[in-house]
Amino acid sequence: MIDLRDRVVLITGAAGGIGSATARTIVQAGGAVVLNDVSVPPLRALADEIGDPARVIVADLGSGHAVDALWRDALAIHGRIDVLVNNAGIYPEARLSDPLDDWLRVWQRSLAVNLLAPAILCRAAVATFAGQPDGGIVINLASRAAFRGEDPDYWHYAAAKAGVVALTRTIARQNGRQGVTAFAIAPGYVDTAFNHVYAEQVGVEGAARDTGLGEVAQPQDVANVVAFLASGLARHATGTTIDVNGASYVR
Repeated sequence: MIDLRDRVVLITGAAGGIGSATARTIVQAGGAVVLNDVSVPPLRALADEIGDPARVIVADLGSGHAVDALWRDALAIHGRIDVLVNNAGIYPEARLSDPLDDWLRVWQRSLAVNLLAPAILCRAAVATFAGQPDGGIVINLASRAAFRGEDPDYWHYAAAKAGVVALTRTIARQNGRQGVTAFAIAPGYVDTAFNHVYAEQVGVEGAARDTGLGEVAQPQDVANVVAFLASGLARHATGTTIDVNGASYVR
């Protein structure tokens, strides 16, 4: 069984399907969680459900200064953070036929939340972890889209997630001797509200047909991988990207 006692884990996008499943799994393994999201009611509800091991920080990751403050505020709660889980993400449409200003506005918002926010938190985490006796672990949620590409209206998402993978690999290569390990997880279709557009247009069955298992992943499938990586048991796999896509894309 994974043992996360005495570990403090910061989870962004904690109110969503993967984030909430991850929070519950971390706490069930004995860890404490600092939960971040911009959606206040579901975040509070999750914290109330989990109880004492959970603390809440509301912040919009579209603002770089808010992201930097999030790390400082999270660090102040327990005096340390052992694991950073960059899970928050957005998936807005940017049609190629849109006016350039509208198209750029979506790109800028997407890159701010999907790439720049994780980078700011990683920057703070590396500095903090280097000063902690046991270092720390970075777990970045990427996407199958980083490798397989994405539909034309979502170039920005694929580009951001490819950046997350490159960021993770760079941290692993350059900061390992400071006690920092870094991993990326690349989900395919996961059965959450995040994928509601695809579910409405194509159907979950369509996503299931694209996998080797004939079924789509559930949030718990990703949460289990996060918990394993957060345990520190895979230290020498640092720099790795773990695919959780039911073999819908095999590298």
